[in-house]
Amino acid sequence: MEIVEVLPDLHMVRLAFGQAYLWQDSDSVTLVDTGVAGSGAELAEAVRALGRSVDEVDHVVLTHFHEDHAGGASEVNTWPNARVHAHRADEPFITGVLPGPPPVITEDWERALHQQITPGLPAAPPARVDVTLAGGEVLPFGGGAHVLHLPGHTDGSVALHLPHHDVLFTGDTMANVGQVTPGVFNLDAARLLDSVKALVRLDPRTVLFGHGEPLDQGFDSAAKRLSASSDSDPGGAV
Repeated sequence: MEIVEVLPDLHMVRLAFGQAYLWQDSDSVTLVDTGVAGSGAELAEAVRALGRSVDEVDHVVLTHFHEDHAGGASEVNTWPNARVHAHRADEPFITGVLPGPPPVITEDWERALHQQITPGLPAAPPARVDVTLAGGEVLPFGGGAHVLHLPGHTDGSVALHLPHHDVLFTGDTMANVGQVTPGVFNLDAARLLDSVKALVRLDPRTVLFGHGEPLDQGFDSAAKRLSASSDSDPGGAV
């Protein structure tokens, strides 16, 4: 586990696989995503390393149901004040009522990448969802966190925009792997591309991805490249 300061009140927690984020307000802590199953102890350690207590974690937002983002949610359910938030379209897969649908993969390179990564990930245990999101909510942290429903990666993928701090959490709608790209392993590539365009229009200063390093500058140039490539070759952009 490694803790990376992005802003004084914002830290990325680099886990054994994937990452999560901790946002600190004076009276509470918010966790965005929970890593794979078994990440609960690392996340609790990260909270304590920042001088806070898991008792102070009240909002936990899952950007989508995939095992590397929601896998640790069942452990976080045991924290006394943590209320897990997830979009209603992904809630049945997080709670275990239904199995999550697999991605629709048509490209050989993406299929090979999926076969390389996913067999090693533990399944996400069923977890309790305390607050069901629809999109459009403003959550009471970070000066007001706007919930953006961005289907495509999954039907219930969400991003979080903190306009007061010019911060955006993209989930897996976008990634920063060598360069900023749309996400992979999507349910609907066309809807994913529309969601990417919606994030590009926000033009945030600080961008936190589901995979890859945060950006605190240069997103505008990456956004222009993404917009140009998607307009000229929509099928190849995802």
